[in-house]
Amino acid sequence: MLLSLEIEKVEPLADGTPFGEAGAYERVIAVARGEVDPAAPGNRGIALIDKAPRNAAGKVEYATSVFILRPKDSSRGNGRILYEVNNRGRKMLFGNIADGPQGVNDPKTLADLGNAFPLRRGYTIVWSGWDPDAPRANMGLALTAPVATNNGQPIVQTVREEWVSGTRIGVLEAFKLSHEAATLEQPRARLTVRERADDEPRELPLNQWSFIDARSIRLRDGTKAQPGFLYEFHYEAKNPKVQGLGFAATRDVVSWLRHSPDAVKATGRPMTHALAIGFSQAGRYLRNHISEGFNRDEQGRRVFDGIHSHIAGVGRVFYNTPFAQPARTNTQHEDHGFPENEFPFSTATQSDPLTGKTGSLFRRDGSDPLLIETNTSTEYWQKGASLLHTDPLGTRDIALPENSRVYMVAGTQHGGRAGATTDPGPNLNPRNPHNPMPAIRALLVALDEWVVSGKTPPPSRVPTLAAGTLVEPDKTGFPAVPGAAIVRTTNTVSPPGDWVKPVAGDKVYRTLVSKVDADGNEVAGIRLPDIAVPLATYTGWNEYKPPYPKGEIADRDGSCLPLPVDKAAREASGDPRPSIAERYKDGADYVAKVQAVVTELMADRLLLAEDAERYLDRARKEPRVAP
Repeated sequence: MLLSLEIEKVEPLADGTPFGEAGAYERVIAVARGEVDPAAPGNRGIALIDKAPRNAAGKVEYATSVFILRPKDSSRGNGRILYEVNNRGRKMLFGNIADGPQGVNDPKTLADLGNAFPLRRGYTIVWSGWDPDAPRANMGLALTAPVATNNGQPIVQTVREEWVSGTRIGVLEAFKLSHEAATLEQPRARLTVRERADDEPRELPLNQWSFIDARSIRLRDGTKAQPGFLYEFHYEAKNPKVQGLGFAATRDVVSWLRHSPDAVKATGRPMTHALAIGFSQAGRYLRNHISEGFNRDEQGRRVFDGIHSHIAGVGRVFYNTPFAQPARTNTQHEDHGFPENEFPFSTATQSDPLTGKTGSLFRRDGSDPLLIETNTSTEYWQKGASLLHTDPLGTRDIALPENSRVYMVAGTQHGGRAGATTDPGPNLNPRNPHNPMPAIRALLVALDEWVVSGKTPPPSRVPTLAAGTLVEPDKTGFPAVPGAAIVRTTNTVSPPGDWVKPVAGDKVYRTLVSKVDADGNEVAGIRLPDIAVPLATYTGWNEYKPPYPKGEIADRDGSCLPLPVDKAAREASGDPRPSIAERYKDGADYVAKVQAVVTELMADRLLLAEDAERYLDRARKEPRVAP
């Protein structure tokens, strides 16, 4: 339970700028302190809770940073919490759903807030820490959790780390350890390198690497990590934190803000409902939050009425286990042997022929939220998203329970957002700039209406076996676009095994992807104007280029393959796709086709009027279409 919320600062947001009917907002910066009873049923599942130090009352204590944006005049807000689960300590709400700038972790100015979408709707926006090792710099959100011990003695375990230079986090000069090394004696650790996950690792001699300190290592002076290669480190780690307390901390903070009489000091008024949203790792966290029972507080009340998980695929977080590494994410090339994808995948109750288990993501005990899961094309290729709506072997579509919806936003990539670049980076094809957020905004509004008034959201919109739109990755019908690298395989999803000494298993789930049209754009899911009235082909996959490992699927990037401008360009290149000039008579014809698409999407409640107008305004100014 939460013991206190200590408010450190209250100050105006964006110099008091009003946001629609909600008016001006304030920033509230605080620290929450709480404790949990290790014996309580809702806390027993926290890994290492039995080995955590206890206070005089026999409870385990924690503290977490809290950041709140609330209407200055509380009567003008909508009275609902929108809680964003942070991603590795980062606030991503405005950079994603509000089309704002990236990397703003301390939103203060009007420029930090993008189109201010959630503020204009009057939400009280809340963030708090859940990961003890999330970066705290620049207002990063983290949890203060105790170290577990074995009767006062340090717990030591051999663990495995993996690093790749030049992909997710740029060029690596040093390798940071997730846990404290128990010894700096090099012979008791082992560093290997290999090009691909299936290759035999090559051990590096001790004179080719060294410890910097107990939390980092480096290659010898003058040696640089090979781009895209997998560096793997086995070492003895000690002092694991009770990481799973983060689930309890999220539960307790939100429950306190909803139900404590003292919460009005932080929120300004009593809160009627609570919604949660999470992007990528944070979306996976929310899937754990549901399945592990943390959507019920210690008094038996539901915590989040509605949850929107975006780009999680079927994943969870490698978190609530001793010596976990929650920053990891399993893709075809990287982190492939770490646990992330575990049955049950779907909200429908199913049986798993690979493990013999039966179950559902939902608990069906009254704690389940109304759930919307949205994914881009990438999650079907890298994160097994088809298993959200098929049986584990991909042989039949399944019906989801009435409190669950699943949507694929066609032709989008994992990190899709406003302002994304087409720069290929380490990839062969240009990256995919198609922004899925107009659909995500509409579905958040639909979730809110579902929670508050019971108005059901649009039906799930995904590729299906019944419609013939859900197919094997080598049978999509993708056209032979000249010069394009074409991916024809997906990341393998298997039951989790030994993550310290992983071995390739022979049991795999069948993961499928969307069929494409003659342009190479996906035929199923939510087809926004960029897909329905195309000027390019957009995919959820890409491939690495040299010196990165040839043939490996690029981490979570998609591709953008522009259509030829006219017939002459098409014929000169041998492109099978009709050119822009051949498919649109003139600018008016192009705008009319965009108008028809946005009208239909609005009618289906998959696009808001403000976004429809943005699409039309952009179409009127499109330079690639003849005036």
